[in-house]
Amino acid sequence: MTAPDLASAASVIEQASAVVDAAAARIAASGSIDDHQVLAYELAHAAAAVATAKGLLDYGAKGDIEGRITVAFVADAVKDLAARIYGREADWGVEPGALDGARDFIGAYTAPDFLAAIDEAGPRHLDGDFEMVQDTFRRFAEQKLKPIAEHIHRTNGDIPEEIIEGLAEMGAFGLSIPAEYGGYGEGGEGEYIGMVVATEELSRGSLGAGGSLITRPEILSRALLAGGTEEQKHEWLPKLATAEVMNAVAVTEPDYGSDVAGVKVTATPTEGGWLINGVKTWCTFGARADVLLLLARTDPDRSKGHRGLSMFIAPKPRGDGHGFEVVQEAVDGAPGGGKMEGRPIDTIGYRGMHSYEIALEDWFVPAGNLIGLDGGMGRGFYYQMAGFENGRLQTAARALGVMQAAYEAAKEYADNRVVFGQPIAEYQLTKAKLGRMAVIIQAARQFSYVVAKLMAKGEGAAEASMVKAYVCKAAEWVTREAMQIHGGMGYAEEYDVSRYFVDARVLSIFEGADETLCIKVIARKLVADAKSA
Repeated sequence: MTAPDLASAASVIEQASAVVDAAAARIAASGSIDDHQVLAYELAHAAAAVATAKGLLDYGAKGDIEGRITVAFVADAVKDLAARIYGREADWGVEPGALDGARDFIGAYTAPDFLAAIDEAGPRHLDGDFEMVQDTFRRFAEQKLKPIAEHIHRTNGDIPEEIIEGLAEMGAFGLSIPAEYGGYGEGGEGEYIGMVVATEELSRGSLGAGGSLITRPEILSRALLAGGTEEQKHEWLPKLATAEVMNAVAVTEPDYGSDVAGVKVTATPTEGGWLINGVKTWCTFGARADVLLLLARTDPDRSKGHRGLSMFIAPKPRGDGHGFEVVQEAVDGAPGGGKMEGRPIDTIGYRGMHSYEIALEDWFVPAGNLIGLDGGMGRGFYYQMAGFENGRLQTAARALGVMQAAYEAAKEYADNRVVFGQPIAEYQLTKAKLGRMAVIIQAARQFSYVVAKLMAKGEGAAEASMVKAYVCKAAEWVTREAMQIHGGMGYAEEYDVSRYFVDARVLSIFEGADETLCIKVIARKLVADAKSA
């Protein structure tokens, strides 16, 4: 078997990086990104794969299996880039044969026998504290989440309260809340890497009933830490850390998703507070939640765009998981009569938390629940961005958990399924598929750790977008092939792998739709860097 050549891997990455830079320069020199959306989209994904490959080089030096995973991933990523530019070199701003220098490397490390020999995803090389986090959350996922995950999916059921209580006892909802406010956040790398590790393990147990459950409290917590008054922080953060209060996020509207500057829901001043009117959609966990983190327009002048938006904590009663309608009572200074109606949006996967379209009619929110009070007027967009700053990295961690679960299921099934007289795990094609899965999963995992370290230093915004874009698309391939390895049984609901497949599909949609993320965030940053260079 060919030995891993990390020096050549680094050289090949540099060649690929040059192609990425050339494409960014090509767009920068030719006008608007929107005139080159297809190229910009492909550029963003290519850049994400190359960044993932770069993030793997240090890992590759730690051992034999680590080295083999590294060169296999680099070869795979550059092979994909070569296919993108073939015949379209002029569009990418490169000469024909721009990646010819990588040809032998790609041939050696995408060879079927080389991939087939990679029969494990390799060690994670976590520090002892993070290994403890991994073990703790994996044990919870195995004992509490996996036994109920399929039932919740098949019945579109609610998350049992004992799951919420169990995670609260483990401190899962306070991972990003500083100790002074009743949480367990330590700041720095520990906080970010711990979140990635915990989220992956919970998502391995269940994306809808575990991996996403800790996301919403984190979003509200970070919004409060960014803009809340001290009184608001001391009021809400301890309750979030203990799950005394669970929240949903009400930002998206029927006509406005990523383009939040167009938000129509209004907040009108009234005695003692605000009256909220309008419709929010894709409000995940909206029924069970005790409060909504709600973005609304406080300035009626729509020409001000996002500068006219403010962020509220809107209390609400807990509602039924399959739809709810409530009317506010006139208590504690509230005028009463406000209405909130939640219509569930049925989905093919990602079940358990439920998503809703929520209509609000004169829903009263106390004045003290405007985040930042007077200082928060018109700053809701920025508090939302602070709340979501970790969302893309966390979504990548969710994708990791789903991929890992699918890989493990495929590996176990392949070992036990006998076709034409031998287990399908012994066939080269199955081995090569499983090997590529292992390579992609570990590469994505290691890049997530790299991004976590960057974010701990206040950096890594671009890399967080890249890891989200790469890993979520990769999860679709991994779960699809895991399903295929199961053959006909992969299409049967009685096997968990069918759930992994439909769950993975949502990952490229939420926390920034893939197209918007690639064109408006990643490609825009690459092109801006090219212009400044």
